[in-house]
Amino acid sequence: MVENQLTHGITIKDKIGYALGDMGGLLTFGLISSFLNMFYTDVLQIPLHQIMILMFIARIWDAINDPLWGSFIDSRKPTKYGRFRPYILGASIPLAIAAVLMFTKIPGLSPAQYLIFAYITYIFYGMMYTGTNIPFGSLASVITDDSQERSSLSMWRSIGAGFGGLPAQILLPLFVYTTLESGEKILDSKKLTLAVAVLAVLTVLIYYLHFKLSKERISLPPKQNQSEYSIVKSIKALSKNKPFIVLCVVSMLLIAFQMYTQTTYNYLLKNFYNKPGWYAFTTVCTYLPMACFLPFMGKLIRRFGKKELCSAGLLFAAAVNIIMYLIRFTPLINNPVVFLVMLLFSGTGQTFLVLEVWALVMDVIDYHDFLSGRREEGTAYAFYSFTRKLGQTLAGVGTNALLGVIGYDVNATQTIGQTAEVNAKLYDISTLIPAIVLTVMFVLLGFCYNLSKKRLEELHAQMDQQAELP
Repeated sequence: MVENQLTHGITIKDKIGYALGDMGGLLTFGLISSFLNMFYTDVLQIPLHQIMILMFIARIWDAINDPLWGSFIDSRKPTKYGRFRPYILGASIPLAIAAVLMFTKIPGLSPAQYLIFAYITYIFYGMMYTGTNIPFGSLASVITDDSQERSSLSMWRSIGAGFGGLPAQILLPLFVYTTLESGEKILDSKKLTLAVAVLAVLTVLIYYLHFKLSKERISLPPKQNQSEYSIVKSIKALSKNKPFIVLCVVSMLLIAFQMYTQTTYNYLLKNFYNKPGWYAFTTVCTYLPMACFLPFMGKLIRRFGKKELCSAGLLFAAAVNIIMYLIRFTPLINNPVVFLVMLLFSGTGQTFLVLEVWALVMDVIDYHDFLSGRREEGTAYAFYSFTRKLGQTLAGVGTNALLGVIGYDVNATQTIGQTAEVNAKLYDISTLIPAIVLTVMFVLLGFCYNLSKKRLEELHAQMDQQAELP
């Protein structure tokens, strides 16, 4: 059984171990938003509408797979290694294999065979990522029950995710392209596959360290009988949890925003500015503000509250992205340095939600516990994870739909490149769409999410009283 000692008092070992969990996942998941769409269009030359259908079908399967996996975990008795850690470690090896296959081009296949192979590998990867991500997402709620420590874990998870995403966003863009005699830079599939293989091996090693360093402190309540678990009752309780529903939508838009911008910025820097290697700087501009704010986040959260700080940051980021779009009407549009500086300001506004989103998740899961009287982290996180995957679908389908609308030619990528008109429209969709999404996120979190700083304090006091009752 899980050790049942103190339910709080985490150490630096816990924080590092928890951060490694997201680092391991993001080493390969970061490749999807950075390179998968370009791999499909520029290397496999799959038509845009077929990529859209592929991503839509994959999410339909997730609609079945995610809740089943979450409910399975909640219905099982804890092992001697805990409720969640064994599942994370067990799924890490097939996850790594799936990642390599997903970015492999088998020579000599027909277009139809490449499409079938893309279906198999992409869906297989999604299933294995679910196998690690749902138990990992549920893990924080059993590491500590202290609000400030959970905020700290959320920040460390973001740090882990940041380091996990660095290879795909900073290192790979520097050497996975080949320059043609015409000066056009193209994505080299052999270099990309080799790089993914290296990251896959690192993924397994990092997940193993995560397993060894993490500790589950909070066991199930003695009165909770796992044989009485009902997914129907759990869904009903979650449907009454307004903060949970709102946060699911906000998180769906957040990951859609992140994956959409990572993809379109890659196309933009490669085609509009002809500087694909500069893609690494977009990551620097996003994560540098996080590094600057990390030492002060605890104080800021205690002073203003999570909801209040995150919503204000979203409003600022939305305003910056509107300015980025308006720059298109000035000569500054041709200067990539100006674009990156504006990204730095946008990243500053996004920082607060990115760092605290997982602490918000733990708050709404606690609220589910308060409403239902049961700890069902696996089911709650499974449905939360599914909405995030809807965000991935929104980004994948939306990106390819917009590329089609602006006239992006997949057959021109290996030769003459895109036309000036297409490149100009790439700038438009890379700035205006993010501005709209950030504005919607601000409205939802600022006006519809009701777990304010004051309400959270009241909630935790009520939960403490309930815990003291016989």
